Amino acid sequence: MGENLGSDGGRELVLIVGAGCTGLAIAQGLKKNSIPFILLEREPQNVSRARDWNMGLHWGAPVLSTLIPPQSFAKLESAQVDPHRPCPEVDEIKFFHGETGVQLGGSKIPHLYRVRRRALRAIMAEGLDIGSEVLYDRTVVDISYSDDGEAVTAHFEDGTSVTGSCLIGADGPRSQVRQLLVGEESAKLQTLPFCASIVQAKYTAEQVRFLRSLHPLYVVGLHPEGFMSWVGLHHAPSPSDPENWIMNHYISWRCDPADQEEMKHWTNEQHLKYVKELAMKFCDPYRSAYEWLPEDQTVWWAPLTHWDPSETAHRWNNRGGRVTLAGDAAHPMTFQRGQGLNSAFKDASELVNQITTFLGKEKMQTRQAAVDAYEKEMIDRTGNEVRLSAQNTRMVHIWEEALQSPLVSKGFAKTE
Repeated sequence: MGENLGSDGGRELVLIVGAGCTGLAIAQGLKKNSIPFILLEREPQNVSRARDWNMGLHWGAPVLSTLIPPQSFAKLESAQVDPHRPCPEVDEIKFFHGETGVQLGGSKIPHLYRVRRRALRAIMAEGLDIGSEVLYDRTVVDISYSDDGEAVTAHFEDGTSVTGSCLIGADGPRSQVRQLLVGEESAKLQTLPFCASIVQAKYTAEQVRFLRSLHPLYVVGLHPEGFMSWVGLHHAPSPSDPENWIMNHYISWRCDPADQEEMKHWTNEQHLKYVKELAMKFCDPYRSAYEWLPEDQTVWWAPLTHWDPSETAHRWNNRGGRVTLAGDAAHPMTFQRGQGLNSAFKDASELVNQITTFLGKEKMQTRQAAVDAYEKEMIDRTGNEVRLSAQNTRMVHIWEEALQSPLVSKGFAKTE
């Protein structure tokens, strides 16, 4: 059964696959420009994931302000890991010797928001109409294209479909749309020889104060043996109740493919034991952050991965501008440089601007020309950042190169 929504069989409609931060930013930008769209999300409405995570928003914040309503952007501080701490004009990332505790350096970043993904998405979804502009529980299994070159149809797992003028895959690092565009093998994430174990836990009020003593949000420790540790805050709902705050930490290290394959099959108990052993190599606060964890603490372990859209095998046919990718679907990257969210908002802004030129009030160029222009800018920009982020990940785990790594030398600054 088809759901060909919108005027002219949906051919003035933009289909956005994925209601994460990228998809929501695109949807809000299109709504601001009075361009009809449908946002398609595979998960049911109000699904509760086992783990939330937080992200750095910095140079992308002014970009986001051009996409979402002003009243929503005004709530951005409420999405911070500590919503009671106003975002400072300038903040500093502090880097410490993980064994001795001596500060190795710092990088000053203007308007650095540390935001929780769940809270940010809630703000960005404000004003979107559920049922007409946003459809939940829609898993895309195929994409087809009309013979006249004018339309694209998304086909769902339940047998329904929806047709539009163009389709944007914004469905995250394991994008189904990307797989449909380049094939299963070419769409696979490239696994790098590094991995990380992440924990989110509560502590006593005294322990929370200790873990935040070097910086209220997070501190970074670089260890001479090739480890990196991050100790930080994830959620502080009430300033007077630190025992119900959630802290967020990780340790990352070099991990060859054979070791990764073995660790995939470890139990949670094994992962916890291993990361606690790594933490014992560090000084405080990194050591105590793990030493204080209960024996049944949940650990999320994962290899570090990326996907470079500029590689020849990764280039897709946009079918006359009818299909493209954005955000993590187009350029998943390692996280130590904190560029993913900011790059995604830049994608959204560029894409909305280009779509407006062929679906807006004034038809200034063809859909093909507009999407080609978006893809050229996006692929050049983010392909470089994917590679730089991977280089940074390698360097922060090599003691002789760590202080020259982009994270330490540039912080979270935008790559020019």
